[in-house]
Amino acid sequence: MTAKPWLDSYPEGVPEFADIDAYDSIVDVIDESVEKYRDRVAFVSMGASITFGELDEYSCAFAAWLQASGKFQKGDRVAVMMPNLLQYPIAVFGLLRAGLVVVNTNPLYTRRELQHQLEDSGAKGIIIIENFANTLEKALKNVSLDVIITTRAGDMLGFPKSLIVNSVVKYVKKMVPAFSLPGSVTFSSVLKSGAGKTCEKVSLGHEDLAFLQYTGGTTGVAKGAMLSHGNMVANMQQAHHWLEPSDIEVGKEIIITALPLYHIFALTANCLVYAKIGATNILILNPRDLPAFIKEMSKYKFTAITGVNTLFNALLNNESFKQLDFSSLKITLGGGMAVQESVAQEWKEVTGCPLIEAYGLTETSPAACINPITTTDYNGAIGLPISSTDACIKDEDGNMLPAGERGELCIRGPQVMQGYWQREEATAKTIDSDNWLHTGDVAIMDEKGYFTIVDRLKDMILVSGFNVYPNEIENVLVSHPGILEVGAIGIPDEHSGEVVKVYVVRKDPSLTEADVIQFCRENFTGYKRPKAVAFVDELPKSNVGKILRREIREQDEQVRSA
Repeated sequence: MTAKPWLDSYPEGVPEFADIDAYDSIVDVIDESVEKYRDRVAFVSMGASITFGELDEYSCAFAAWLQASGKFQKGDRVAVMMPNLLQYPIAVFGLLRAGLVVVNTNPLYTRRELQHQLEDSGAKGIIIIENFANTLEKALKNVSLDVIITTRAGDMLGFPKSLIVNSVVKYVKKMVPAFSLPGSVTFSSVLKSGAGKTCEKVSLGHEDLAFLQYTGGTTGVAKGAMLSHGNMVANMQQAHHWLEPSDIEVGKEIIITALPLYHIFALTANCLVYAKIGATNILILNPRDLPAFIKEMSKYKFTAITGVNTLFNALLNNESFKQLDFSSLKITLGGGMAVQESVAQEWKEVTGCPLIEAYGLTETSPAACINPITTTDYNGAIGLPISSTDACIKDEDGNMLPAGERGELCIRGPQVMQGYWQREEATAKTIDSDNWLHTGDVAIMDEKGYFTIVDRLKDMILVSGFNVYPNEIENVLVSHPGILEVGAIGIPDEHSGEVVKVYVVRKDPSLTEADVIQFCRENFTGYKRPKAVAFVDELPKSNVGKILRREIREQDEQVRSA
C-alpha cells in the first residue's frame, strides 16, 4: 500500500497539492470575485439582494468607517453577532479589509457565554442585531467595548420593506427586548458615513489572523481557534479543487445557505468558496421555520445546498419539500455531524442528487476529508483527505497504525489552525510536535484511503452539528447552590443526533428537574441545554475522584434498553 493510498482514489482532475500561494489573503479572493462578477447577485436575504459590486462598495464603506474611527489597529478583534442577513457578509468583508480579526459569535448566546467570548478574545468592538442587544447590555456590566454597531433585521431590504420588517419584528412579534447601549451607532449610519471615505488597503499575508472561531476544542470551555488568512485561503483552494470534477459553472451557481454563517462550515463552504466562483448565496434566516424555508427555496433553481443530517431529515419529512424542482441540483454536501444512511438514501430518491459526506473541524478551517464529488451512493465514510492534506490513524502512544486498525484520526495540512488563542498548553495537547492535529475521533482507514469515523475519543456531545462540551455544562451547573455534582453525557435523539442529559447529585433535597432546566435556560444557548435530568445519590468516579462519564453512559444505556 502506498504512503498516501487516497491519491489513487482521487477523481480525475483533482491535484495532490492545492495552489495555496495563489492569494495572499481572503481579501484578494474577494477582490478577484468582485472584478469578475461585479453585476452578478452575490447574496439574497428575504427577497432583497446585493451584487458583488454592491458587496464591494458596502464592505469598503464599512472598512473606511472603521479606519476613520481611529479606534482600531491591524489585528484587533471585533465580534459579529447576527444570523444570516445581508449585513453579515458586508460586516465580515469590511472587517477583513480593515485588517481586523472577525470573532464569530452565536446570536443566541446567553450573557455568560457572550461575556466569556468578549473577554477571552479581547474584542474591541461588536456588530450585533438589536434582537440580542439586551444580552450585550447585561454582558457589558463586566466587559467594555470601544465600538458597538447595532443593526435591525430589515436594514438592508430597501424602503418600504425595511420599515415594514423592522416594525413587525419589534412591535408585532416583540422580538426586540428593551435595551440601552449608550454610545452605540447604527449599521446604516456607518455605511452612510463610510461611503464618502477612502478605504486604505491593508497589507495582509498568510500569517495574519482572519478569524477567531470559538470551539470547545478537545476539552473544556470555549477556546478561540486562530484561523489565519493562510489557513482560510488554503481551505478555499482545497475545496475549489475538489469541486472541479463536477459540472460547476463559474458565475452561474445558486447555493442554499441554511446553516448559520457564523458556523465554520457555512462560513468557508458557502460564504467564501462559493463567492470565489461567483455563486449566489440564498441566505435562510430561520431554517427551523420549514414552511418559510421551503417557500424561499421554491423561488430559485438552486444548484447546491449544504447542511447537517438533521436539516436534511427535517426537509425530507415535509411534503412541500418533495414538490420542489430539483432539476438543477448538482451538489448536496453534508457535514457537521454523521450523515445517516437512511437520510442519504431518501435524499437521493427525492432529489436525484447524492448526499456527499464531508468531515472537518473548526480547527481545520474546516474541511479535512470529503467524499469525491463524483460519488453516487452513500458509503458510510467521511471521504478522502483533500489536496495538500495528510491524514493518519494513531494509537495511544502516537504510533501510526495500518489500514483497518482503529485509532485516533490525525490531520496535517495548511488549513490546520495556528493554535488556540492565548492557550499554549491546550494547543500543545491538540497539535503535536510533528504538526499533527489530534481530532479526538476514532477512525479506520481502508486500503483505498477512505476514512470512516467509528467512535469519539473524547466526551464531546454533537447536537445538530454543534459541539457541546460536558466540562462547560458541568462547571456551570455546579455553580447552582442546590447542586453538589454533575455528570453530563450525550444520549441519542432522532431529531438532533444527540441531546445533553445530566446526572445530578443534589445538595438541596428540594431541588427539582424544573429548577435545573430553568437554570440551564438562563445560562446556555438552546442546543447546549440538557433535555433530560436524572437525580442520583452518587456519580461513578476513578480512584482519584474523576467523574467517569463513560460509566455514566453505560449505566444510562442499560436503563434505556431495559
